[in-house]
Amino acid sequence: MCGTRNRDMVRVRDGNRKGAVAITLRIWLSSAGAATVQVMRLLRENPDGVDVTIYASNVDPGAAALSVCDVSAIEPRYVDNKEYAQFALDFCRTHRIDVLIPPRRLDALAGRVADFAAVGTSLMCSPLSAVRALTSKVRTYEIAGAAGIPVPPWREATDADEFYAAVDELSRGGETLCIKPSGEYSAFGFRILDDRPLTLASLRVAPRPVASVEAVAGALRRAADEGEFVPPLLVMPFLEGPEISIDCLSAPGGELVVGIPRAKQGRFRTLLDDPAVVDIARQVVRHFELAYLTNVQLRYRGGQPVLLEVNPRPSAGLFHTAFADVNLPWAAVRLLLERDSGLRRPPRLGACLAVAEAVMEVTPHRDDQAPDRVRRSADLVPG
Repeated sequence: MCGTRNRDMVRVRDGNRKGAVAITLRIWLSSAGAATVQVMRLLRENPDGVDVTIYASNVDPGAAALSVCDVSAIEPRYVDNKEYAQFALDFCRTHRIDVLIPPRRLDALAGRVADFAAVGTSLMCSPLSAVRALTSKVRTYEIAGAAGIPVPPWREATDADEFYAAVDELSRGGETLCIKPSGEYSAFGFRILDDRPLTLASLRVAPRPVASVEAVAGALRRAADEGEFVPPLLVMPFLEGPEISIDCLSAPGGELVVGIPRAKQGRFRTLLDDPAVVDIARQVVRHFELAYLTNVQLRYRGGQPVLLEVNPRPSAGLFHTAFADVNLPWAAVRLLLERDSGLRRPPRLGACLAVAEAVMEVTPHRDDQAPDRVRRSADLVPG
């Protein structure tokens, strides 16, 4: 796609206008977090020179991404999958969205590709079967292990007795253990199991997410006694050392187009030239038939990389891949719309990056003074 074809990328939504083309590509970044600001920049600076209008939404009116997009919206909070999918369909229809890139609520949207296509929107999402499997860490490990993908030892616990049994079995090798909820965004419940007493030295350093075995077992018992729902907990070795996060772009069906691994250690990131970790990501993407932008995370155990988790969505650090001289968000849009990523050269690997704070000036918007091109939530959310 070059030269005069830059604007020929997307046919107009109104099929009655034969041969007409869209002047501007309308891209909606739903559930837009802070890192989405960098993705917006990459989409606007796309190598094909295509004009884009960025729509962004979040349940939080104060989300930073809503201050730097072209059109902002507030998403409905605490709605079920059916209601959320209907909101998204209505939004796409009303605003003639060409591409929807959702990082959350995938279980509500993934099975509705045809419905979005009917209103003229291309949905960038992996299959519903993959989304459902990968939302559960337990199912992820079960399926990946059965497929020969290396996974760490793990056990599932839903009550205090199962938890004690898991800790007893997995601690026999002397490894430090950790727990995390099996569901999505499990980092919120991640704890390292540590029975050592609190020391004064530990108060002089940054806190760690630790909990004793007895404290976790006690919480499980109290929840059971009070009739509280207990989500399945994953008990596994705590894998120290750098996390290897592989940002993947793949075609529908699971064919990996490119995988860019970055080692994460503190404030530094290294873009790795490591075919072994990319090969594991390739196996994962192919087996789960992942599509477009996804993320595979590995850690080393005993000198060998093992699967940590798989996200059927773009990672928050996706924009770091720009330092590999590729524009993955735009390549994904091209792949979605034209079945051609436009990537012709391998990524530039080996760079070391430092993550530092960035500050930008934004124009505060008030409902009574918002410019025409920026419509606030009341104009965008039905009802």
